[in-house]
Amino acid sequence: MENREDRIRELVEELNEYSHEYYVLDKPSISDKEYDKKYDELLNLEKETGFVLSYSPTQRVGDGVLPEFSKYAHKARLWSLDKAQSLEEIKEWHKRNKKLWDEYNRTNEDKLPELTYILTKKFDGLTLNCTYDKNGVLIKAATRGTGEIGEDITLQGKTIKSLPLKISYNSLMEIHGEAIMTKEAFEEYNKNSDVPLKNLRNGAAGALRNLNIKETARRNLTAFFYDIGYNEGRPFNTYLEMLDFIKDQGFLMDDYIRECSTIGEIEKEISYIDNIRFNLNYDIDGVVIAINDMRTRELLGYTVKFPKWAIAYKFEAQETTTKLLDVEWNVGRSGRVSPTAILEPVELAGVTVKRATLNNMDDIKRKGVKIGAEVFVRRSNDVIPEIMGVTGEALENTREIEPPSNCPYCNSEVILNGAHYFCENTLSCKPQLVKSIVHYGSREAMNIAGFSEKTAEQLFEELDLRTLGDLYKLEKDNLLKLERFGEKKAQNLLDAIEKSKNCELHSFLYALGIPNVGVKTSKDLVKRFKTLENIQVATFEELVEVEDVGDIVAKCITEFFKDEKIKNSIDELLSLGITPKYEEKDIQSEGNVFQGKTVVVTGSLKNYSRSSIKEKLESLGAKVSGSVSKKTSYVLIGEDPGSKYDKAKELNIQVISEEEFEKMI
Repeated sequence: MENREDRIRELVEELNEYSHEYYVLDKPSISDKEYDKKYDELLNLEKETGFVLSYSPTQRVGDGVLPEFSKYAHKARLWSLDKAQSLEEIKEWHKRNKKLWDEYNRTNEDKLPELTYILTKKFDGLTLNCTYDKNGVLIKAATRGTGEIGEDITLQGKTIKSLPLKISYNSLMEIHGEAIMTKEAFEEYNKNSDVPLKNLRNGAAGALRNLNIKETARRNLTAFFYDIGYNEGRPFNTYLEMLDFIKDQGFLMDDYIRECSTIGEIEKEISYIDNIRFNLNYDIDGVVIAINDMRTRELLGYTVKFPKWAIAYKFEAQETTTKLLDVEWNVGRSGRVSPTAILEPVELAGVTVKRATLNNMDDIKRKGVKIGAEVFVRRSNDVIPEIMGVTGEALENTREIEPPSNCPYCNSEVILNGAHYFCENTLSCKPQLVKSIVHYGSREAMNIAGFSEKTAEQLFEELDLRTLGDLYKLEKDNLLKLERFGEKKAQNLLDAIEKSKNCELHSFLYALGIPNVGVKTSKDLVKRFKTLENIQVATFEELVEVEDVGDIVAKCITEFFKDEKIKNSIDELLSLGITPKYEEKDIQSEGNVFQGKTVVVTGSLKNYSRSSIKEKLESLGAKVSGSVSKKTSYVLIGEDPGSKYDKAKELNIQVISEEEFEKMI
């Protein structure tokens, strides 16, 4: 037993170091395959012995649902920062600092060092306060909360792979960071989610404040660290000294840290960050300016709300105010009836905004949104803007937003299920059926070429298309009677529908529109269960064993296949000749140059479509990403490669042409 416990300790130390190399230093020293082998050995030893260290990497895997959040009292207060939105405000702040600095040095022999400032990015995420005990073990992760009392999110925090579970410091301390969601993690999550995230900040905040730990893990968060709030060990003389300590202890830090002595230098740096902020793969909303010397900080002290020795320069907000004119209710393919705000047109971040997201009635009530009210509108990551709240002006001329009692399209009764309203008329509610049929025929589903929403609406209205099976019963003579349907268009559509009968099983599974099951999850399910029959009868317990399938997704799958109407629809499709296939694919030539590498594809390729090159790369053991980052191994370019090519050159990432790719494989 003792030898096995020693081996566990050895593996934990090794694997934590490998994680640090991969997620923090971006310099992995072993392959993913070797890491997985050691990880599996550790997992098996822990199961056999029951001996699990709290800082074991196996403890990062989120599982289970917590009943509630418990409170946590921070050992030292987490202060907010005073904010400036103009250089004049920074100058005034600097003048106040300089006046006190001059006065102290004039009247004291122990002179303060030169007044210098450290500039860092102001991340737009969720503040994270992590506590490490005297053995260097992470014992608590908490939200900011009131600054004095936060919420315990230790299990959620441990899912952040760049967060050290153990450090080499032997004094109790609290360290502050910002949990963020990168654009790559955001895009990957939205590919496989029935309810996509709206922006990066909400993605991070919603993950850490989610009682379902598996859902937190699915968001794949990152965290940057920048401050020691409480420290029972050796004090720091300067902020730079503190930042060096944070880096030495293995925490992920942003690489932008600048020391400035003059307002001119500060202005130059603010301009630089403002120019690059939209090219970053995470959100920032400003620059933090903090005095470097700790004695000077102590001299300046605090106001009731803020430290006097630091200030945040906030960039021009991606937020504005306008009037909410009305609310429009729309029906999605799942039957969800969702509100969309109709706004008085307003300019925001270079575009004219006329519509915005309202989420659901709970969100509307929480934010106090009413028709006729002046509202705050925020735009982030080029997604549809979201209403953040009301300004509080002229509320007497407003009226409440009322949910519809009947579907705005088919007039069927609307029911409330959880936070959302649904139209249960799945048989003849036009938006539901049209969107379901269009999803079924989409490229990554059954790939029925030329099958647009406009065509689906036309078939619904004029040829009484009501089920997926009706697609395979279309006749040419009837199509030719439709407006804009000539001989060629009719034949092309029928050929595309016929071709779709021979499909990949994962495509068929995705086409069925199971809630919360995207393309990747469909592939993972097929890889695990091999046949449609096996997936249909899979138990909840079997489903949650599949990678990235949590309790919510597993429940959606089991409930979907229990539905008699859905079972009948699938049986009809199979009887009409749909033959979903699955072939076990071996990773080609294991050990090839693409095995375990991250590849980004940009531009038009001659011999591959976007989906076929993705399939080819995955068959070679590569991971295909949509964004270029430091972790990208290769960027494969075709004609007109665009900004991803520029980013690759900037980061010195190897760029390969299609011809070079063919030679390499």
